[in-house]
Amino acid sequence: MNYPENIAEKLGFDHIQRDISQACLSPMGAEFAAKMKFSTRHSVVTSWVTQVHEMKQIMAEHGGEWPQQDYYDLRAWFAPLSLEGHYLTPEDWRDWHRGLDILVQMIRFFTNLDAEKFPEIKRITQQYQAKETEMGLDFRQIIPLIQELDRVFDVNGQIKETASPALGDLRRKRFAEEQNLRKKLDSYIQQAYKEGWVSKDFSLTLRNGRMVIPLAAEHKRKIKGFVQDESDTGKTVYLEPADALVLNNEIKSLESAERREIIQILSRLSDRVRPLVPMLAAWFQWLGVIDFVRAKAVWAIEHNAILPHIQATPHVEWRAARHPILEESLAKIGKKIKPLDITLDAQKRIMVVSGPNAGGKSVTLSTIGLLQYLFQAGCLVPVAEGSTMGFFDQIFLDMGDEQNLENELSTYSSHLSNMRYFLQHAQEKTLLLVDEFGTGTEPSLGGAIAESILEKLADKGSYGAINTHFGNLKSLADRKAGLFNAAMRYDTTHLEPQFILDMGKPGSSFAFEIAQKIGLPAQIIENARKKLGKNQVDFDKLLMETETEKQIWESKNSSLAAQLAQAERIKEQYASLKQLLEEDQKRLLNSAKAEAKQLIKDANQKIEQTIREIKEKSAEKEATKAIRNTLTEFATEKLANPVKKIEPKQIITKPTGIIEVGSWVAIKQADGEGAVGQVLELKGKDAVVALGSIRSTIKLNRLEKTATPKAEKATRVAMKGIDMNSRMAQFTLTLDVRGKRGEEVYVILDQYMNDAILLGVPEVHILHGKGDGILRALVKEQLKRYREIKSVQDEHADRGGAGISIIQFR
Repeated sequence: MNYPENIAEKLGFDHIQRDISQACLSPMGAEFAAKMKFSTRHSVVTSWVTQVHEMKQIMAEHGGEWPQQDYYDLRAWFAPLSLEGHYLTPEDWRDWHRGLDILVQMIRFFTNLDAEKFPEIKRITQQYQAKETEMGLDFRQIIPLIQELDRVFDVNGQIKETASPALGDLRRKRFAEEQNLRKKLDSYIQQAYKEGWVSKDFSLTLRNGRMVIPLAAEHKRKIKGFVQDESDTGKTVYLEPADALVLNNEIKSLESAERREIIQILSRLSDRVRPLVPMLAAWFQWLGVIDFVRAKAVWAIEHNAILPHIQATPHVEWRAARHPILEESLAKIGKKIKPLDITLDAQKRIMVVSGPNAGGKSVTLSTIGLLQYLFQAGCLVPVAEGSTMGFFDQIFLDMGDEQNLENELSTYSSHLSNMRYFLQHAQEKTLLLVDEFGTGTEPSLGGAIAESILEKLADKGSYGAINTHFGNLKSLADRKAGLFNAAMRYDTTHLEPQFILDMGKPGSSFAFEIAQKIGLPAQIIENARKKLGKNQVDFDKLLMETETEKQIWESKNSSLAAQLAQAERIKEQYASLKQLLEEDQKRLLNSAKAEAKQLIKDANQKIEQTIREIKEKSAEKEATKAIRNTLTEFATEKLANPVKKIEPKQIITKPTGIIEVGSWVAIKQADGEGAVGQVLELKGKDAVVALGSIRSTIKLNRLEKTATPKAEKATRVAMKGIDMNSRMAQFTLTLDVRGKRGEEVYVILDQYMNDAILLGVPEVHILHGKGDGILRALVKEQLKRYREIKSVQDEHADRGGAGISIIQFR
């Protein structure tokens, strides 16, 4: 049994219980929420929390496929319906119509769920299906009733004229009689208006359920009839003409007959649903369970609560545990909670938590108690993946000021009464939570009593957490089996609590440091140090120095980890660039081999053709000579364009000699030599130059002859001494190539893409303009060479459209 009796309220569980109740869509679900309680049955709790976990999955995968509104509570009508002759009104049937329709949709959805994927939720439905079978009923019997309700009632819940032939006939007759009466009374109104007995704004009206005409009181005797009513002032009377009496009586008779027919229709519907009431009672209980589980899943989603690993024995191993109520409160003011990592196992069962005031010790205790209570009440818990929840038979809590004026107990006496209960009832499956252990009396005496109690609780094998400022309890935790120290972290530089739990070491209360920060006179603080004694001061000083050094090393470790991560990224970028160069080299070699094969093939065909022609000419001297000249010209043409291997980056020498077909040339640029290529053809003042896989026509005065590039050496030189910091500083995410010539774009874009890949940027923009689309097509074609590119797409129309290409890397 948990202690005290109001432990749920002290831990704040009642707050969460209200939240879950409010998340229910029906009174049935809210009733289950109100009955939530702590359970020690491992199988039951495991089933509860698994149901909520499965419901979270169902909501994520099928959230829009099953109704989550209009869960009407029809149970109040079940008892009256069990009495013969009782029938539901049209207003009642309006709720029944929607309620039954929702119920059938819910049963169908949860009946068709995958039993292997959602076994616990499926088991709930199967339990109620078994009850249905025992009754000899089937929920599908509700469907014809819903169809009948659709036929009888309109969308506003009114009975249709077609609900029965008799009702339709009665309504048509009544309508005809009302029309006749209205015509007759209209004639009286017109006459009275002409005679000046009524004003123009008077019209027909109803009084006592009968259709009448209004008249000025002084003219009421001008028309023979019966006064059914008069105005508050008495100036107007409502007269039923004598010859309208029969018609009004006929209409009243038809209305009575219509009511009797409606009662018969409602009675037939009620008789039809009466045998189904026991089954409906069971299914509406099922609907309440589903609604309750759904509400717990909604709460879990809102608080990022999960299903941890479950252990049947006492155990606490939580990662990033969060107090849900505190987290919600902090979120409202724009702050985030500091999660806690907490472990209690068979070797370290009771945690002695120390640290400064307002540092989070009480929050730690409250978090442990609330999350354990929450879990064993059937809820998911706000912890990180990888956490483990154990089971306890009872939770004992001593927290807060419990003065009892009626029994004349002080705060300390109340604490001792709680400790007496703990000592009497604690056992191996008890979770103890004690705040400010030993306080409330003379410190040395309180500390000695607290130490003795803590030793006994440790011997009982209990689990828990104890908050204290007493040094003797911290010392006991270091030497007593089952106990261990923990401390709330404190920023010794800024003298501020960090609300982080460090397990395995005691913490200082930082009383002198906090007093100094507040502004207490230095002389007072120094005198206090002297009065305290050297040993205690040295102990607190050592704790503070240890904490400071720990924070320094943690900061250095964090910085080192960041540097290592950056080095790893650079390493990956170098590997990617190396792969790019190797693939480019392989591609060029394959292209060269293919061209060489084609050259040999063409040569062989030409030789065979020459031999055949010589034979056909019978070796005539002049003809043979002409054929040989043709063969020589073919060989000269082919050899004038030898296959060369061109590396992406070349080392070139200064210009030497006249440019000819086959010469290697460099494009002149203002800042030096540009791209290197080979002359394929001369056309007057122009030259056709091969720049890699691109053929380009360039003016001769823009070319300079250079020696054959040394590709292997060039690659080594290009890779030597890359200044990553310099490249990163100079690199921009947008490259503007507008106005550039095709050969210039090839070189500029190649260098830019290599730098982008090397630096590992996720996205770049190429500004090439729209124009005739030539430059854009050239850029798009060249970008196909890079396997590192994930996608190439045009910029948004408002920001440049097809004039800008956006490149995203893998």
